Amino acid sequence: MVSRDELIEVFTEISDFEEMKSFIEEILTPREIKDFALRWKLLQELHEGHTQRNIAAKYGISLCKITRGSKILKKNNSITKKILNRNYGGAE
Repeated sequence: MVSRDELIEVFTEISDFEEMKSFIEEILTPREIKDFALRWKLLQELHEGHTQRNIAAKYGISLCKITRGSKILKKNNSITKKILNRNYGGAE
């Protein structure tokens, strides 16, 4: 069985946007890509200061999905928060 670290290594080796896009489309289903993109959007909106309830209502999803993202952003040394700060503004 392929280890998680091996898969991460494959991802880190891809630096070309089109190659990464093709790779993701080949290994993930359209539904998985949609879910992954939604999770990233939720994290962006939480980072911008939108409330969990507003996000849940906007996307018609449960608060549980959003709570996980909120916990990630509150965690000390969160890589996700660091990336959001770098790409969308905020304190590192």
